[in-house]
Parts: sequence; C-alpha cells; structure tokens
Amino acid sequence: MVQATVVKRLVKVVTTLKDELSFMALDGSDGLSRNGEFRVSVLSARGDIKANELLGKSVSVVLTTPHGTQREFNGLAAGFFQLGAQGRYHRYLIVVRPWTWLLTRTSDCRIFQDKTVREVIEDVFKEHPYADFEFQLTASYRRWSYCVQYRETDFNFIARLMEQEGMHFFFRHVKGKHTLVIADGPSAHVAATRYDSVPYLDPEAVNSRQEEGVRQWSHGCEIQPTSFVTRDFNFEKPRADMQADAAPARSLGHDYKDKFEIFDYPGEYDELGEGQQYARLRVEELRHQFDLFNGESNAHGLASGGVFKLARHPRADQNQEYLIVAADYQLEESPHESARADDEVFSVRFRAIPSTQTFQPPRLTPKPAVQGPQTAIVVGAQGDEIYTDKYGRVKVQFHWDRYGQGDENSSCWIRVAHHWAGQNWGMVAIPRVGQEVIVDFLEGDPDRPIITGRVYNANQMPPYDLPANMTQTGIKTRSSKGGGVENFNEIRFEDMTGSEHLLIHAEKDQMIEVENDETHWVGHDRTKTIDNDETTLVKHDRTETVLNNETITIGVDRTETVGQNETITVALMRTRAVGVNEAIAIGAAQEVVVGASRVLAVGVNQSTNVGKNRSVDVGSDDSLKVGKNLVIDAGDSVTIKTGSASITMKKDGTISIKGKDITINGSGKINVKASSDVVIKGSKVGVN
Repeated sequence: MVQATVVKRLVKVVTTLKDELSFMALDGSDGLSRNGEFRVSVLSARGDIKANELLGKSVSVVLTTPHGTQREFNGLAAGFFQLGAQGRYHRYLIVVRPWTWLLTRTSDCRIFQDKTVREVIEDVFKEHPYADFEFQLTASYRRWSYCVQYRETDFNFIARLMEQEGMHFFFRHVKGKHTLVIADGPSAHVAATRYDSVPYLDPEAVNSRQEEGVRQWSHGCEIQPTSFVTRDFNFEKPRADMQADAAPARSLGHDYKDKFEIFDYPGEYDELGEGQQYARLRVEELRHQFDLFNGESNAHGLASGGVFKLARHPRADQNQEYLIVAADYQLEESPHESARADDEVFSVRFRAIPSTQTFQPPRLTPKPAVQGPQTAIVVGAQGDEIYTDKYGRVKVQFHWDRYGQGDENSSCWIRVAHHWAGQNWGMVAIPRVGQEVIVDFLEGDPDRPIITGRVYNANQMPPYDLPANMTQTGIKTRSSKGGGVENFNEIRFEDMTGSEHLLIHAEKDQMIEVENDETHWVGHDRTKTIDNDETTLVKHDRTETVLNNETITIGVDRTETVGQNETITVALMRTRAVGVNEAIAIGAAQEVVVGASRVLAVGVNQSTNVGKNRSVDVGSDDSLKVGKNLVIDAGDSVTIKTGSASITMKKDGTISIKGKDITINGSGKINVKASSDVVIKGSKVGVN
C-alpha cells in the first residue's frame, strides 16, 4: 500500500482509513438550529477507495490553533466523490454532515400524546442508535395533549417543534464526535479555550498574517415590526379572551408613531399563558433581525454556538460579548509541505448577536398541512360499543397510523360535527366503535382533527338493501350493548310511488310529549293493536265523535267509572244484550224517560226491591197479566181506588169496599160466612 502520510501537519483528517488520506481544504457552513455541511477535499495514493469505506462513518478535520489547542470539525460522511488525479495522487471530496442530517433521510406518520416537546424529541432520538445529544434547558414547557408527525422527516418534525417552543440547537465538536446541544438560554454557550476575547484588527493597518483577530466588522439595523399579536379559541372556554400580544423590551430604533404589528391566527395554544409565551418568543425572533452584526476573522476558535468578546474596536459600544449564530468556514493547507504556519489558511465569516440575548430560531421549517379530509375508524376501550366523553367526542384509528393499537389510546378526543348544536339543544348521534368517519383538520393542521361525517363500507353496510330499496330514507339505530340486527329503533320513509309510508319503530318504549295541542288526521282507516294494557288519562274534557257506526268489543270485563254525571243520547234505537247477569246500582234517584213504547222482557224471574216508596204513573191504560198466581202483599194495607170507589185491605184483616153502587155477581154460588154476626143494612134490602 502506498502511504501519503505527512507528519507534523497543522491540519489532519481522521477517518476509518487511518493515514491514507491527506487534507487539502475544507469549506462549509453551520449555524444555530441548522444542519451544517463541511466539504472536505483530500488526496490519497489510492485510486480505488470505495464509497462504502467512508459513507456513514465518522470524519474529523482536526486543526491545531496558534495557541496549541485543537479545533475539530466532526460529522458523518454523507457523500463521497472521486474528483480526478493531481500528479500521482487521487483527489476525493467528502461531504461531512451532522448525525441529525440522517434524520432527513426518514419520514413517518405517528402520534404523540400527553408529552412535552423534550419528551417527543427523546422518543424520536431513541429510534436512532447514532444519536448523541444533551439538553441544556432552563424554562418549563407545556405538555402537548396531541402532537402529530405527518408525512415529514424526523428532522423537520423536531426542528419545527423546537422553533415553535423557542429551543435552539448547535453542535459541540470534541474528541472525534459531535454532540447535539439543545438549549434555550445564553448559559449554554461558552467561548473556546483561549478565544474568550478576540481583538479587532484595522484592515488598513499592517498586520501579521498569523495574528488572529476580527479583520472585518459591520453593524447595521433594519426596521422591524414592533409587536406581535395572536389569538386562538378553546372550545372548553368559548368565552375566554385568548388574545396574546408582546412588544420588544426596548425600542427597535425608529420613531414611527404607528406601530408595526404582526397578527397571526391561530396561535396553536389552549391557554392564554401559553399564547403570551409564544408571543414573547416571536418578538425575540424579530429582535434578532433588527441588530445585524457581521464579521470576518482568522481566529481558529470562532464557531457557531460559541461566544467571544470583541476588543479594541474604535467604537466603544461594539466592544461587548457576542454569540455566533451562523458561520462560513474556509480552511486550506498544502498537503505536500511539512507543517509551517504560512501554509495553513483559515477564515470564518460569521453573524452574531449580543450574548445577553436569547437566540430564538426563526420559524423556517414548515408544518405539514393535511391536503383534505381523510377517513378513520372509530375506536374505544376493550368491550365498549360506544366510547365518548361529555362533549360527545370520540377517538379514532387513522389508516396511516402504524403504531396505534385500535383502542382508546389511538388518538386524542376528537370533536364531532352535528347538524345542529346549541346550548342544551341540537342533534346528537355519537359515532360508534367500528364506524368509518370523515375527519377534516382545522386550518389543515394535523394536530387539530374534527369529524365532519360518516360513511359506509363493506363491513358497515347501509341499513336498507340497495339499490332495491333506493326510495327508502330513514334513521335506524342499534341497541347497545349487545344488540343485534333485530334490536333497533327506526324512523323510515318510503317514497315509492303508490307505496309511500312512514314507519316508526321503537325497540322497547315510545314516549310522545306534546306541550300544547296535538292533531291527527287519517285519510282512510286506522288500526291500533296493543298486546298488553292501555291507559288513557285525560285531565280535562274529552270529546269523541264517530260519524258512522262504532263497535266496541271487550274480551273479558269492562269497568266504567264516571265521577259526576253521565248523559247518553241515542238518536234512534239502542240495543243492549247481556249474556248472563246485569246489576245496576244507583246511589240516589233514577229516572227513566221513554218517549214512546217500552217493552221489558224477562226470560225467567224478575225481582224489584224498593227501599221506601214506589210510585207508578200510567198516563193511559195499564194491564197486568200473570200466567199463574198474583200475590200483592203489603205490610199495613192495600187500597185499590178509582174515582170515589175503593177497596181497602188492612193487616188486621179488615176489608172495606166503598162505592156508589156495588154489584156482586156470581155465575155460580156466592157464599157469605162469618164466625160472628153478618149485618146487612140499607134503606131497602131485597132478597130474591
């Protein structure tokens, strides 16, 4: 093997190929909350290096500073290219990127619930064994009830979450590795060893090439908005004021009286305090764009994420500590010469902010938008047919969710659109477990699903056979729990010409409440069948009119109770037939008025019992005919009277016959017999 080793060089490249590569040049860039890239040019005596010998493996460019310390540019070989020959050597280009760049090579759709952004990031990183990271956070962060990674790379997902929450990241390159540092404050940033102070070097002065300092420096300001306002809506607090706003802590350098306000909706928060925090973050983001500090230096220790204090600038207010937020690097060294300071060239162009400021990353990573409605399957706890909360929300299993188990943890509670929704009034139909629903997303936000409809599928078919019953429209429910196809409530309309009808079916009870009037009109016949009892309560008057005949058939007994008076009017004839006995009990008087004739026919015996007096008044003739015996029995006396004539019989046996003329005519014998005297007295007594 031909070796291309150059000893005691100021810059070396460290790879798995050991000393087979010689460093030529590096150019690249990095910055806070950015995936940097370093393009490393190398020479090798080997012309047969294969890409798989380096791709995905660690690459370090180690630079020895004038102070004798080492500065590293570390990453993974993301690209490898053979460029051609240079003399007897072969030129290669290695594209070096941080391990987080590998997260741009994978995308997913998944749901995180009840987690902070830090916990979400940790969950994502756990799936990547090469992840090397640490948190340096000082603030507390809200817990997201629902957070969705939707058709986006792992890197874009965590990057946009950090941008929203005000977290930023940078890399610490030490000992052949690069560690991702996630921070939210100035304390996470320190100066490189021996580079805590860097002098300003006047470009017009004569300076040694090796003297380290800031050779170019500029500071400018640009008008920025002066306030940020946002608002959102929380359906659990629909009347709450959810508008949040913030303004910079200091003036942004202009005297315009009219404020330059940025308003945005929705703010993506549930509580006003969260909105105020987001508004402050957005204002800090604008503040970074107001103060523009740019520099160029050959100081080997300056790097993104590091701080330094500018010294000896002729303008005193510039001599302060700065945080480098972005940098472009150039590093060159001749691979054929032994180490000499003049052979190595390093320069860095950078952008900085005062280190007292907290860097707020600009929101550059777009949040994916759901491009239209989707469908999903309603899910719930094991054994539940209906799974809901007090708002009528349900949970679903999205078709794209590979990790959900189709249970009550598959999604957040999702609101359901109804045809009518008011304050304790409206329409309610809770989607049931197994049904397919249409899910839309507010503002296209995958974190804010809302159910707008339901659809049938091969497992959830319509209640009526189609297209055979295409004229039927209806609502058909299913009894729960454990109801089958025979257990349902239903309202069905049949619109087939000539067969139109309305069906109302109650699986168990039916309750109808009418607070005022109810009117029924039936154009033809009406049939009502009750398999058990019927009770009708009319609290006031009841009128029933039958314009033709009425037939009432009672299978067993009938009891009718009238609280006060009863009047029955029959325009013509009335017939009443009692199969066995009839008893009529009248608590007081009874009056029977017959306008014409009355016939009373008793098949066997008739008994009349009058508690006191009885009076019979016959307007014309009265005839009494007895087939056998007639007995008239009175407790005191019996009197038969007509005009001035009368016959009186008393209980003591006295019989008195009074009249004008009394004739006793017997066709046979007339016997007069007395146990005592017989007295015949008259003005004249004739005996034939």
